[in-house]
Amino acid sequence: MEALRPVRRTLLRDRAYEAIRDAIVAGEIEPGAVVRDAELAERLGLSRAPVREAFARLVDEGLLETKPQSYTRVTPVVAADVRDAAAVVGAMHELVTRVAVPRLRDADVDAMRAANDRFAAAVRAGDVDAALGADDALHDVLVRMSGNRAAAATVTRYTPLIRRLERRRFGEGGSCRSAGLHERLIDACAEGDAEEAVRVTAEIWRGLEELADEDTD
Repeated sequence: MEALRPVRRTLLRDRAYEAIRDAIVAGEIEPGAVVRDAELAERLGLSRAPVREAFARLVDEGLLETKPQSYTRVTPVVAADVRDAAAVVGAMHELVTRVAVPRLRDADVDAMRAANDRFAAAVRAGDVDAALGADDALHDVLVRMSGNRAAAATVTRYTPLIRRLERRRFGEGGSCRSAGLHERLIDACAEGDAEEAVRVTAEIWRGLEELADEDTD
């Protein structure tokens, strides 16, 4: 019975990591909150070992900070850290866009347009989760079509730092992304104009860097 094989330890670690990361990004575990492996392990239905491994990864990625024998807590939203992350993630998106545009099929462009429609509707409705999910879906088309696994891993690693600030701004009634900019990006992709697509991508991520500059802790 192949489906009933024991779950590998690495999968439990990843499950713990994703659950805790998502709770931090969503603000369910607030900046400055102390986290305890035993408590989160119980809530997740896991042993403490995979939660500790998840903590180590989250410390490395800047979402948790730790003082040995004292505490592990959620990091504050620091403008400089968000700006640095936006610069790195933006550079990766420019890279994948340049490679992906010549490879896009009509179905890929259609998927981007559908994602942008969902994004615009979610922004109008004030649905933060749906808006950010649609934004991910739009840009993920280009990441996937580029085939660049290193760029994809970098985007995955640093995007959560940016998302915390975006969620805060959405919660304040603002929007950190523009459906209009997305439309320009999609039009460039549809026309096979990689240079224009890269320029629009740079504009999108430059806006996030500027947003971080405006933010105060």
